[in-house]
Amino acid sequence: MLRLIQKWLKAGVWEEGVVTEPERGVVQGAVISPLLSNLYAHYVLDLWANWWRKRHAHGTMIMVRYADDVVFGFQCYRDATRFLHALKARLARFALQLHPTKTRLIEFGRFALANRQRRGAGKPETFTFLGFRHICDRTRNGKYKLRRNTEKKRMRAKLQEIKDTLRWHWHKPIAEQGAWLGSVVRGYYAYYAVPTNERLMEAFRQAVKGVWLRTLRRRSQRHRMPWERLERLADRWLPKPRILHPWPDARFAVKHPR
Repeated sequence: MLRLIQKWLKAGVWEEGVVTEPERGVVQGAVISPLLSNLYAHYVLDLWANWWRKRHAHGTMIMVRYADDVVFGFQCYRDATRFLHALKARLARFALQLHPTKTRLIEFGRFALANRQRRGAGKPETFTFLGFRHICDRTRNGKYKLRRNTEKKRMRAKLQEIKDTLRWHWHKPIAEQGAWLGSVVRGYYAYYAVPTNERLMEAFRQAVKGVWLRTLRRRSQRHRMPWERLERLADRWLPKPRILHPWPDARFAVKHPR
């Protein structure tokens, strides 16, 4: 196994007919890169953060990591500042560093709305994680609610990808285009169909309909594709948005036979 890992690390990168062999680190985009990076982060970050939480934290501390993206949550502001300082020193020992523009210390959570309003500091800041923008919000009864919306940059990138693909296949039959668009929309919903994200899911479907309409109209200089007909095509091929994932308290509810 070690011999295979060494061969992976020395495989190099093929770019425009030229092979470049890396001198250190893992190859960006290599098959073994995510596995080795997660192993490295597990021992450098995960186990150390758990040790720091048990040894130094005065309040509750949580950690959520996916690959090289991580979010830490602290009950006490003092714990957050002390941990950030210790984290920078810990990563420096292993030739790693935090991204200067993506690393932020913000006030967020159940009491952030009331505390900031009391100080006249405005609404709490938001942050993006794994394609979602996380926002402090309230329910109709005034209780705290975490709102997760699709990151607009991700949505624009997906719509541009759909537009580019249709541009190369705009002369294919409408049924074939509709079947492909339906699979794309279903795959999009499978990830982003979380509670509180209904409005942006519907906005994505409407944007897909607009891209499809413009593509069909460009097939001929004298198009015969009114919006009413596209609505019928969309009702047939594009699924309507619905929530597919439960709330976190329902997702992580543990039931035991006893």
